[in-house]
Amino acid sequence: MSIQALAPAKINLFLHVGAVDAENYHPLSSLVAFAEVGDLVTVERAGRLSLSVVGPFGAGLAAEPDNLILRALRRLGQAAGAGEPPLKVTLDKRLPIAAGLGGGSSDAGAALNLARQALSLDVSDEALEAVAGVIGADGPMCLRARTAWAEGRGEVLTDEPRLPPLPVVLFNPGVPSPTGAVYRAYDAGAVQNADRPVRPLDWSTASVIAWLGQQRNDLQPPAIALTPEIGEALAAVAAADGVALARMSGSGATIFGLCLTQAEADAAAATLADAHPNAWVQSSILALK
Repeated sequence: MSIQALAPAKINLFLHVGAVDAENYHPLSSLVAFAEVGDLVTVERAGRLSLSVVGPFGAGLAAEPDNLILRALRRLGQAAGAGEPPLKVTLDKRLPIAAGLGGGSSDAGAALNLARQALSLDVSDEALEAVAGVIGADGPMCLRARTAWAEGRGEVLTDEPRLPPLPVVLFNPGVPSPTGAVYRAYDAGAVQNADRPVRPLDWSTASVIAWLGQQRNDLQPPAIALTPEIGEALAAVAAADGVALARMSGSGATIFGLCLTQAEADAAAATLADAHPNAWVQSSILALK
């Protein structure tokens, strides 16, 4: 019997990034939310651990021998003292790759949760989060897959249940934005601070969007300098009717546009998809999981 879970797209609603530290990590401050679109991960018991990748963006990962899912599951087996989990894993890759949506980390997080369930492993939530850390700072937040403030290197997480459901349109221009290159370009330019903004007093949709408009994504300027298509995508989303705030997520290349209503997000997505047939465009909602 197989079990399946959505690995949701992660959106950095803002991303304040500081200078690299002595251990070559960047401190950050961010508010992270998850969309109701993403990849699909399926697991079932098998004789050995294996991974198959399918879906519209599957070809970009098919040749990758050490996918984050496999790294995470092997570490889970070590933590549980059980060796490699005997699971057949299928990843339906529906999110663009190198898109600033935390896709690989979210895939691994979904696989960890499913593996614990499928194999009835006696592993606590805290231990599972420690396992998720092997895939990077995004690991624990994507394992949780719920709205949170992320600080430190991204591993200091505080749940934020007050964020209202935010209608959103997601637009990826069809070009990758490698995280490492964006950070190197950021380090070579005007480095900001990982400042924590004063949190909203009013958590209504309109007020939250206005508050987010006062924040920034410090990786957006270097990403646009490296990949001008990101700037064109940002302008296209910002100009769409009903979009109240447009910003790049993570290190790009995906742009998100927040709207006041789901009808506006759906209409903006339809308009953008018609005007940009080669882009990946989805409407969704950012909601507490």
